[in-house]
Amino acid sequence: MEGGHLGDGHLGDGLLEDGHLESGLLEGGHLDAGRPGAGLLDGDLLDSVASWNPAVTPFGGFRLLPVRLERDLPLLVRWMNDPAVAAFWELSGPDSVTADHLLAQVEGDGRSVPCLGVLDGTPMSYFEIYRADLDPLARYYPARPHDTGVHLLIGGVTDRGRGVGATLLRAVADLVLDHRPDCTRVVAEPDLRNTPSVAAFLGGGFRYAAEIDLPDKQAALMLRDRALRHVL
Repeated sequence: MEGGHLGDGHLGDGLLEDGHLESGLLEGGHLDAGRPGAGLLDGDLLDSVASWNPAVTPFGGFRLLPVRLERDLPLLVRWMNDPAVAAFWELSGPDSVTADHLLAQVEGDGRSVPCLGVLDGTPMSYFEIYRADLDPLARYYPARPHDTGVHLLIGGVTDRGRGVGATLLRAVADLVLDHRPDCTRVVAEPDLRNTPSVAAFLGGGFRYAAEIDLPDKQAALMLRDRALRHVL
């Protein structure tokens, strides 16, 4: 999978319902017990991703956990320096490269939220949930109000090539549609050269809509429509 949109973002405060900070997450480790509370907000532009409910998938319970740099940067740097990831995300190198990419969202206006994908308590993927209609991407396709974009990378090699990506893309797209009633479709723009990524979006219920010329790549415009949610 790959990402790298130009939109900014904002991060939730990492508090649990009782007001205490969430326990630390070690690199490659398990998330301590607890869930984000309904009062944990990351901005109105994405209807508070941090408060979205977990999803049940064939691979286990899944939820999106907004990134905290002090906790998550070492893990994300390691993932970004995996050659299979670096080929499409272009965020390999020293810690500062990944940190700068995340800060552009964390310190932004709430139009993009970087998240760990946590499966049965283990962080194993990275998602960016963003307002595609407010992103530079909107210049390259007929955007609709509240279009919501998704970028994904699978961190662990053992989770690749066995349908996990497609399953999580379907789950995350459904979370978007469940929690963002004004959003009529979820948008993605994987590199056309990244055949496994395109296949994962198709397997996750997205449809191929067009080929679009972006500044850094030829992309497949992929859409998951609310109206077709129970068909694809």
